[in-house]
Amino acid sequence: MATEVRVPTLGESVTEATVATWFKKPGDAVAQDEMLCELETDKVTVEVPAPAAGTLSEIVAAEGETVGVDALLANITEGAAGEAPKAEAKPAAKEEAPATAPAGGGESVDVMVPTLGESVTEATVATWFKAVGDTVAADEMLCELETDKVSVEVPAPSAGTLTEILAPEGATVEASAKLAVISSGGAAAPAPAKAAEAAPAASTGKDVENAPSANKMMAEKGLTPSQVMGTGKDGRIMKEDVQKAASGAAPAPAATAPAPSAPRPPSSADDAAREERVKMTRLRQTIARRLKDSQNTAAMLTTYNEVDMTEVMALRSEYKDLFLKKHGVKLGFMSFFTKACVHALKEVPEVNAEIDGTDVVYKNFVHMGIAAGTPTGLVVPVIRDADAMSFADIEKAIAEKGARARDGKLSMAEMQGGTFTISNGGVYGSLMSSPILNPPQSGILGMHKIQDRPMAIGGQVVIRPMMYLALSYDHRIVDGKGAVTFLVRVKEALEDPRRLLMDL
Repeated sequence: MATEVRVPTLGESVTEATVATWFKKPGDAVAQDEMLCELETDKVTVEVPAPAAGTLSEIVAAEGETVGVDALLANITEGAAGEAPKAEAKPAAKEEAPATAPAGGGESVDVMVPTLGESVTEATVATWFKAVGDTVAADEMLCELETDKVSVEVPAPSAGTLTEILAPEGATVEASAKLAVISSGGAAAPAPAKAAEAAPAASTGKDVENAPSANKMMAEKGLTPSQVMGTGKDGRIMKEDVQKAASGAAPAPAATAPAPSAPRPPSSADDAAREERVKMTRLRQTIARRLKDSQNTAAMLTTYNEVDMTEVMALRSEYKDLFLKKHGVKLGFMSFFTKACVHALKEVPEVNAEIDGTDVVYKNFVHMGIAAGTPTGLVVPVIRDADAMSFADIEKAIAEKGARARDGKLSMAEMQGGTFTISNGGVYGSLMSSPILNPPQSGILGMHKIQDRPMAIGGQVVIRPMMYLALSYDHRIVDGKGAVTFLVRVKEALEDPRRLLMDL
């Protein structure tokens, strides 16, 4: 008996959706209410559960297709009959790998790519924490995947032995792809020997993973990890370590060189031997692509000003202890800048707008993006409705988002929908820079290092803590007058914070 899977009700005034991700493929067994796929509408993501248990026999609407309400998505064959083809297909697949066939009653469990997040369809396998033949516990972390923005940990779905890795490190996998196979029985003994035979260089006997290029070169040179001294983090073996070990292992040819004192011209081969080629992470690839797209698309221009931070620093110094005691969070500079930008955006709304084709979309709210540097690259978590938040709410949100960004725990939803961005290069010591727009936004404010400088005030030269400000903007939508006005309003609000209270 076949059961149809149809598009559910999408919400008021929503008539169509796009199939974003299928979490199952034809032939897979599904349980009732298990999530089959994810649909994207203009505003929300809709999950489609299985209406009945059985086998997914057919997918009618593939990923990327646009479907209407109640459209047919797939068919499920109910009952044991639907599982028969899958059971028959198993022996044929096992004929190719007889070493794992005599499992003695062991049951194989597939390790699949988990849900990656809204609009994310693929990921890169960053690190395997287990090798073929290793015993794993249920929910123990097996590997880590990298997407455009976040890292995803993959736990073991059951206890057993890791008998096969289908997606090695560096491989790109689609959502719901198979990563590995775990045997929950006790007869996977041949697997460790097979793994050691196939990749002797990958087993180091240490808790750290060597560079993939180093493992490859050790296999080529016939070296074992015990013969190589690792100079990387935590003793990690790098490619150059293998090269040093290989050259040291055969000193005789070098000793017979006819003219050791004669200078040898440098060659590209010598330089290549001291290089290490590392594939860019998906996050770095996305950053590179988006920044270049921003430069190619927007008519980007930057205007500069400087702000005297005396009043903000005095106010912060006077109230920081009371602020911490009452709100449980430190009073920093970012809340002042966020408030000042919100104040300026109300006066110059085109800086808080975006271009959509031939239309200009003005945002009557401020979703503030706060750029944050992480060990894996720059991310921009978004503080939603910052224009309706207090100083304490802003500081709490910045602290929480910053911690999640550093830990790689931000979701895709937390980095989408920003209308304006603040980037603080001053924390790294930058004195002046031109930030690049975060499309489709039309403005980004660059903060910089606070530095004491001599200033002429009231006919006298005095030392003041000064900061350069930079506003990069899309000149297609923001005129020079609007950009300069915005930056002046930010400067005025920071030099006299009382203006924020009076909305002046």
